[in-house]
Amino acid sequence: MSWPATEAADERYRGLDTWQPAAILSALADGHDRAIDAARSALPAIARAAEAAADALRGGGRLVYLGAGSSGLIALLDALEIPQTYGIAPDRIVMILAGGAETAANLTGISEDDADEAVAAIRRQDIAAGDVVVGVSASGSTPYTVAGLQAAHDAGATTVAIASNAEAPLLAIADIAIATPTGAEVIAGSTRMAAGTAQKAVFNMLSTLTAIRLGHVHDNLMVNLRADNAKLRRRAGAIISRVTGVDADRAADALGRAGGDLKTAILLASGVADPDEARRRLADSQGRVRPAMAATD
Repeated sequence: MSWPATEAADERYRGLDTWQPAAILSALADGHDRAIDAARSALPAIARAAEAAADALRGGGRLVYLGAGSSGLIALLDALEIPQTYGIAPDRIVMILAGGAETAANLTGISEDDADEAVAAIRRQDIAAGDVVVGVSASGSTPYTVAGLQAAHDAGATTVAIASNAEAPLLAIADIAIATPTGAEVIAGSTRMAAGTAQKAVFNMLSTLTAIRLGHVHDNLMVNLRADNAKLRRRAGAIISRVTGVDADRAADALGRAGGDLKTAILLASGVADPDEARRRLADSQGRVRPAMAATD
């Protein structure tokens, strides 16, 4: 039987259980280093995927993550964080996870083989042209993810695949293929390790670049974050002060006048007379703070 590279047992690690702790940890760290190198090799494809995602969200479509097992949980983490970090409406970010929400509390492999359920899930979400669907699987052959991405492709969505085997079926059916060849794991088949690290790195870059392209980052600041706790309200105030140069009191006043909307608050602190005018300028600049501020000069 021919095993994919991610499932192979690497002879370098035979007898691993007898090694000293430092040697074991060094081997594991080397695996994560390889994972980051693999993600770096996919930068052009990640850039194309982010551009497609930004276009979809800008046009009223959705960014949809599709996965099973540990790969699906890594995708879920990114999907949950995007609305908080970058203020994208939660209904624009969709997670289709094999086994549903219960998987997050009780991970099993049973649902990974349910191709029919994946197709049904794509249909329940009314996936269509204008959406971008990102399927992730370490092996690139997980039946749930392959069937779901094929169904999304058939429905007219732009499809993106993330997999760690270059010849993976998942990559072959995607419009944009993100290959992260991490090779054999230190613990054979434990793809939450190197392959998982590569997946996390790809999702971090994909969602961050998407947010930048949507205008939700100014300089290196999260200017569209959802400030719904004390820490994030302090961060929002600090961002206003850094961008506009006003003191903490004026930043807090601007945030209050803006109803908590950080971009609007930045414009108010920079001299725009009222929230309606600030929102108009942001609409004219497609939500980008820099040109909206320049229009105040």
